Amino acid sequence: MIVFGWAVFLASRSLGQGLLVTLEEHIAHLLGTRGTLTMGNSCICRDDSGAEDNVDAQQQQSEHSAVPTADTRSHPRDPVRPPRRGRGPHEPRRKKQNVDGLVLDTLAVIRTLVDNDQEPPYSMITLHEMAETDEGWLDVVQSLIRVIPLEDPLGPAVITLLLDECPLPTKDALQKLTEILNLNGEVACQDPGHPAKHRNTSAVLGCLAEKLAGPASIGLLSPGILEYLLQCLKLQSHPTVMLFALIALEKFAQTSENKLTIAKSSISDRLVTLESWAADPDYLKRQVGFCAQWSLDNLFLKDGRQLTYEKVDLSNVRAMLNSNDVSEYLKISPHGLEARCDASSFESVRCTFCVDAGVWYYEVTVITSGVMQIGWATRDSKFLNHEGYGIGDDEYSCAYDGCRQLIWYNARSKPHLHPCWKEGDTVGFLLDLNEKQMIFLLNGNQLPPEKQVFSSTVSGFFAAASFMSYQQCEFNFGAKPFKYPPAMKFSTFNDYAFLTAEEKIILPRHRRLALLKQVSIRENCCSLCCDEVADTQLKPCGHSDLCMDCALQLETCPLCRKEILFRVRQISHIS
Repeated sequence: MIVFGWAVFLASRSLGQGLLVTLEEHIAHLLGTRGTLTMGNSCICRDDSGAEDNVDAQQQQSEHSAVPTADTRSHPRDPVRPPRRGRGPHEPRRKKQNVDGLVLDTLAVIRTLVDNDQEPPYSMITLHEMAETDEGWLDVVQSLIRVIPLEDPLGPAVITLLLDECPLPTKDALQKLTEILNLNGEVACQDPGHPAKHRNTSAVLGCLAEKLAGPASIGLLSPGILEYLLQCLKLQSHPTVMLFALIALEKFAQTSENKLTIAKSSISDRLVTLESWAADPDYLKRQVGFCAQWSLDNLFLKDGRQLTYEKVDLSNVRAMLNSNDVSEYLKISPHGLEARCDASSFESVRCTFCVDAGVWYYEVTVITSGVMQIGWATRDSKFLNHEGYGIGDDEYSCAYDGCRQLIWYNARSKPHLHPCWKEGDTVGFLLDLNEKQMIFLLNGNQLPPEKQVFSSTVSGFFAAASFMSYQQCEFNFGAKPFKYPPAMKFSTFNDYAFLTAEEKIILPRHRRLALLKQVSIRENCCSLCCDEVADTQLKPCGHSDLCMDCALQLETCPLCRKEILFRVRQISHIS
């Protein structure tokens, strides 16, 4: 579970504080901004008095060396994040080990973690316990900056994962970190031949900015840190440093006061130069260009600049990613064919076209080589980004994972024989509804057909994908020639789909919010669909403000996350 599940509650030693964070994030999402909240003011109470005791060496070895096998579970799961069993009240604290070794061990094992039911690795548990003190938290953060290698595609995601798992830092710890890093413009120019340190520093700052919305985030964005991140955007910097400095500034801008501070720095002038990289053949520069263009359209607007959606040519595009059927933090390009996730949650999207019969094919170009689950979903598929539900995590979808070399169906995984995908690879997706089979291809090399999903559904299929942090890919639904078309006869979405000019528009967030403010919503409407009357109460928690149609689609309450045992229609509320 990414936010509303166990990850939030691990950040707190009490259920009450975990619920507070959950409610604040949920309310912030409903308001459309996270900058107005002050959850960052709260710090976790820590017990620093526990002595670090020895544990049985044999137990350490078995925990550390355990390798998970293909699972047979039926529960939703976070795509990379394991649950932490935690230390019981009478269980001794694990012996402190070399923090650099623990971080590298976590990075090595992270691509094998696919099941919420499996025991987390010893390294993650130990790092979490070390971070329960200010000194230990600072050790972990400095190690993340020091040892995460530049070339590992999961490196930045592991930084986000480990910092999410650690308790929230105290104000003293944050102050000490800023003193240790001592960041400014001059520091950004040091060690240009070793970009990993700057990339990792920016990734840490971005993760902290995301976790500490409100006054704590404002306090973290000191003049020195702002100067450091802006200096990292200059063209002499390594593209990966530029990318994560920009993402960090985006996350700081989630707090409205920080957004104004950053905008005053003339950041938009720098981003205008970088957005020209959006179609660069270098896939790292392409990521920088994508994020620069997205920021100019959504966050740091520049006077006189035409928004991208107003000038993009969509005349040949008849099928695209559905911006109205997407989880909350996914970035979609103005032409609707490229998507990226920079959030800590597992973001998903479907295309605009649905198929019920025949043979269909589409391709995806891999821009980043980390964890993505891409394939086919249906109308019944669940998109629960904070709970780890993605494509392949229910009985109505099936997905290809080229990073961990797995096929996903119904939250169960099995290995496939393709090599790990890399930047620039082309993944093909063939759906044969006549023979009831799906075929996945990597650069034209196909796997044996998959047929499991057809035991649950035989129609209503969409192209779909889910993204781990910092992942990006481009879809081709037939608007341009395929690189590896299959030998059998097939149809393309672009040949049969249709979108009006208005349906093709992917509005920037500020334009979307402006339109939403103009919509008149009834006082007693459902808080989810904003259409039907809120006439249903959830039991046993007692929360209401939902219509029966929406309540029937939920398994847990969206406010308190308790399991829904039954639903009660309140007749007196029906108008």
